Amino acid sequence: MTIAVPRNTVAGTEKLGFDGPGPEKSAPGKSAQEKWGLPRVVGSALRVPLVTGERVEYANLDHAASAPCLEQVRDAVDELLPWYASVHRGAGFASQVSTKVYEQARTSVRRFLGARDSDAVVFARNTTDALNLLARSLPKHTAVILFDTEHHAALLPWRGPNVRRLRTPASPAQAVLELDRALREAPVGPRLVVVTGASNVTGEVWPVAELARVARRHGARIALDAAQLAPHRPVDVRALDVDYTVLSGHKVYAPFGAGVLVGRSDWLQAAEPYLVGGGATARVTDHGDRLGVAWSAVPERHEAGTPNVVGVHALAVACDVLGRHWAQTTEHERVLLARLRAGLETVPGVHELTLFGADQDRVGVVSFTVGGQDAGYLAAALSAEHGIGVRDGAFCAHVAVHRLTDGERALRASIGLGTTEEHVDRFVAALRALVTEGSRWEYEHRNGRWVPLNDERALPPFLR
Repeated sequence: MTIAVPRNTVAGTEKLGFDGPGPEKSAPGKSAQEKWGLPRVVGSALRVPLVTGERVEYANLDHAASAPCLEQVRDAVDELLPWYASVHRGAGFASQVSTKVYEQARTSVRRFLGARDSDAVVFARNTTDALNLLARSLPKHTAVILFDTEHHAALLPWRGPNVRRLRTPASPAQAVLELDRALREAPVGPRLVVVTGASNVTGEVWPVAELARVARRHGARIALDAAQLAPHRPVDVRALDVDYTVLSGHKVYAPFGAGVLVGRSDWLQAAEPYLVGGGATARVTDHGDRLGVAWSAVPERHEAGTPNVVGVHALAVACDVLGRHWAQTTEHERVLLARLRAGLETVPGVHELTLFGADQDRVGVVSFTVGGQDAGYLAAALSAEHGIGVRDGAFCAHVAVHRLTDGERALRASIGLGTTEEHVDRFVAALRALVTEGSRWEYEHRNGRWVPLNDERALPPFLR
């Protein structure tokens, strides 16, 4: 299937359907870091090729999927690499340095989240891994209650007859009422409530503290998926009164393969190790036909194998850096989010997705549909013709997206530390031009994705 909506020629530097000069001539203006005093990100000046032959500064509006690396994180990793060695079990000086780095990271993460001194800090691969670890550590017959609006990482790990999924609430107040009702009806025994801090679909902030109060009233524990909240807002575990918190390094500008579970240690200590192997074992003895194993205590109990000391150090540095810049980060996001949402209102056919209504507090994530337009086609054209990266689909939250769109795919634009006013304005103008005038290139639907035909853009040298 091929689509072509010719509008004008593809050569030269003529206007691409938005105010101002063509992309080669457009002035980028001040970076977000210069204007707002934000931490710098790697790739903020990246220029990407267009199918039309031009090059433009990349407008990354896909931070909700993965954020770029902070320059301070990159520099910290470079500083560590000469000292990289085995962690915990090496007598060499480099091993001692790496072990110190790894263990100090627990302090940085605990401080970033405002966690209790008694909370365990268990490093994992990402939020999904951390939530699966927690799911494997629940006492037998634990009743689990969650809303079906959750990301798949929080929606899918829980198994068994005592898992109850609540339907999408119409408001934060209804969410609190529905949870209260569900906990009153839950079986006697251990109970866990799972809730997101901010929706990865709509960006809306959930009433975590209020839900935690309801959980406490019914003797339940509560786990917070902070993957989308932590890059945008301070998270205070004690103020929110949550028992477990999970997040991913790749969401908080530390894309080196680390995540973390922070929370009460008793369930974790009582559970069999999430993975078995070196590091999780305090002692292994040979009894002929079987092995005797004494497992390590938490956190090592659930950190089998060689630890990702580089990723953990990157995560810790990102936590330290973000924690020093919350005032600038939140103000930058507030201004750009308002600019983005106001701009989308000028695009014909745009319908913004929302769980609780347009006025609900939210982080820098906006998802929407465009009447009569295929989301994947628009995303492909925004990238190929305008150098803009957005996400299309159901964002690993299929139940929520399909309910909000009646089964359609959606587009998502998400703001981060490197986002500028020019990025937002270019995105809005490009989307408006695509909707009202059409694309300048031909696209083919191939293997479930729209791709530009005759795409001669060269890959970067390291991929050739």
